[in-house]
Amino acid sequence: MWRPRPHRPRVARPCRSRRHAVGAFCALCAVVYPVLASGPSAAVRAPDRLARAGADVYRLAREEALIRERYDRALPAARERRAEAERLAQRLSGQRFVSSVLREDAGAAARAQYRTGGFTAPDSPRFSDDPFELLALQETDAERRERLARRLSDADDRGRALEREERATVSSWRALDRDTTLLRRALGGASGRLEAAREELDRTAAATVDGGRCSPVDRDVLDTDDDDLRPEGERGGRRWTRPVVSYRLSAGYGGSGANWSGTHTGQDFAVPTGTPVRSVGPGTVVDAGCGGAFGISLVVRHPGGWYSQYAHLSAALVAPGRRVRPGEWIGLSGTTGNSTGPHLHFEVRTSPEFGSSVDPVEWLRRRGVGL
Repeated sequence: MWRPRPHRPRVARPCRSRRHAVGAFCALCAVVYPVLASGPSAAVRAPDRLARAGADVYRLAREEALIRERYDRALPAARERRAEAERLAQRLSGQRFVSSVLREDAGAAARAQYRTGGFTAPDSPRFSDDPFELLALQETDAERRERLARRLSDADDRGRALEREERATVSSWRALDRDTTLLRRALGGASGRLEAAREELDRTAAATVDGGRCSPVDRDVLDTDDDDLRPEGERGGRRWTRPVVSYRLSAGYGGSGANWSGTHTGQDFAVPTGTPVRSVGPGTVVDAGCGGAFGISLVVRHPGGWYSQYAHLSAALVAPGRRVRPGEWIGLSGTTGNSTGPHLHFEVRTSPEFGSSVDPVEWLRRRGVGL
């Protein structure tokens, strides 16, 4: 059946008549469109991506730490239980040897009694002429056999008790060993996931710095416990504290090397990416850097005209103007800027600007904080 063809308005097709001009226009669109697409909406999403990456690292670090804590408890417990099982096995072997010797003695006594009809006195004229002495000797021999039988019974009882104890200990050791094996595998998986999350946080932080938009990350996204969010100084009643809790000191103040144009102006703390960075004392955030040699960085003004800087962060958690307390979280460690690996570069200055640094280790020591 014939059906009418729907009407389609004719549209001019400039690409056919002006191929070169339209081709250039299409190429321009292809270049401009990604830029427009990565404009305001992508800029808005960048802090969210950084927050999610930081939250993943924090969550996985806690998961890995909990598994590692359980593994560190289970491993020595399993080793101790195994050593106990080995000690019991040695004791059981010795007890079985004692029982074997006693059983041989009892057998020898029984065979001697059978051969002599109950009289096991030695062949001696001195005893054969006196029947009373023979009876006394026979009575002593019977007591010896009874004593031997009691010792054998006691030895067998101890052996059976040791067998039960050894079986229970071996069973417990094997259960602990299975748990340790499972925890070791779980720890390996958690460590792998954490390492991947840290690499993602490093990439996201680098992209944030390249984009020039290092907005503070919402700390609530990290989903931390209330006790974690409480400043360390508040928990311990201290006015000053360390910038990180667990660390290894690396490059110190005043050092020289290819990584610096002059001497090293701070103290480096070797910590994994995503480690919470804390304000060393009370103060106000006065500067937040994004890019350059220090990467993502923060400067806090403290009482007495002192300033502390925290550099190479993967994320800042506070903005200029924020008042902070001792030990309060202000950022996450990273490797942005002039950095060869994850660490925190910590400085103490007499002004907010670079070039007025003092030895931060000595400065903290004078305030009761040892590193």
